[in-house]
Amino acid sequence: MKPSCNNSISLSQAPEGPLSTNLDFFKELLMVRGYAQQTVYSKARLSADFNRWLGEERIPLHDLTELQISSYLQYRRHLLRPRSDDNYTLKQLINMLQENGAIDQNKQHIEVSPLDQLTEEYTLYLQQTCRLAVVTIRNYVFFIRRFIRTCFSDEEVPNLSHLCAAHIVEFVQCQAKSLHLKRAKLMTTALRSFLRFGRFRGDIKIDLAAAVPTVANWTMSSIPRAISTEHVQIILSSCKRQTTIGCRDYAILLLLARLGLRASEIVMLTLDDIDWEAGLLKVIGKRGDECPLPIPVDVGEAIATYLQTGRPHCHSRRVFLRSKAPIRGFSGPSSICTIMRAALKHGGIDIPCKGTHQFRHGLACELLRQGASLTEIGELLRHRSPTTTALYAKVDLVALRELALPWPGEVK
Repeated sequence: MKPSCNNSISLSQAPEGPLSTNLDFFKELLMVRGYAQQTVYSKARLSADFNRWLGEERIPLHDLTELQISSYLQYRRHLLRPRSDDNYTLKQLINMLQENGAIDQNKQHIEVSPLDQLTEEYTLYLQQTCRLAVVTIRNYVFFIRRFIRTCFSDEEVPNLSHLCAAHIVEFVQCQAKSLHLKRAKLMTTALRSFLRFGRFRGDIKIDLAAAVPTVANWTMSSIPRAISTEHVQIILSSCKRQTTIGCRDYAILLLLARLGLRASEIVMLTLDDIDWEAGLLKVIGKRGDECPLPIPVDVGEAIATYLQTGRPHCHSRRVFLRSKAPIRGFSGPSSICTIMRAALKHGGIDIPCKGTHQFRHGLACELLRQGASLTEIGELLRHRSPTTTALYAKVDLVALRELALPWPGEVK
């Protein structure tokens, strides 16, 4: 989509440099993405000065990379007080030039280190072969980068064939001391995955994944942290639905409370996923599986109200958009968590757990109290294994009372 708005912002002097023919388009693009007029003017001034500097340094457009951004900002610091978003603005300019084909995108790639190259290959393996979720891949790569740096600190190119069981055990023992139980378990899972990748690559000849120590973690040892029905009602009632942000947040919170969607699933919802005639919502699960869910009446009304009155004009097909420029979809699940924490604070609710997953737990517990079976709950929450749903049997007090043995000495 090309900007078509009127260019009401102009500079007092026509800029000279390799970017001169692209600066007007950049200003129009910023306006289309929802930036305020003063912000557009500030970004345009910075871009024009950057263009002038490129001309003085005789740097042609086809040689422009992010390295020039760093050099220019260092030069600019000696003349003017830098702004916190100067680097971001110039990267926006470079991205726009790449999208328009004005500069070669391949030139932006700085030489990749051996560590980065190895982790990129591992990431592709997790995406294409294992089909893991984006969040899971990010967590795995975080631990693997730390593992590689620990084992190959003195080597330029990591050689996985030099790994042995002693390296693995030492790393796990050292890292597990400072990690939460679930985080430590995630680390060992990532490590086993990476060692299997090493065998898949042909660098590791033996099954080193079997050498990864097991972190003690008893299955179903905890009770789901579920938000209460009363707290859900308080949160929903506290939303300022007359505002555009409150209208959006209310629809998001309803999706959490009524359908138990994950934060990542809400972020990835698109306008094409809503079938208004059939009353169905297509949800893309953790592994990319599609699952149609019925849309409750109040959820459908909240989404429709947001789309009609609160959603900014944008070319993005995402259902829920940022309220500030640049207008686009949320960057990740953390945005939904931020909305959740703000809703708790606004509703005056102080609870230990402030994550969005407690809505899924709360929905499952409420369905249990209403007589739903574990199988029905598992289908709604889209659990792949019945073992996951079985965790909620621990909060089904009515069924547990029937299984409880009489207390010794109570019956004489």
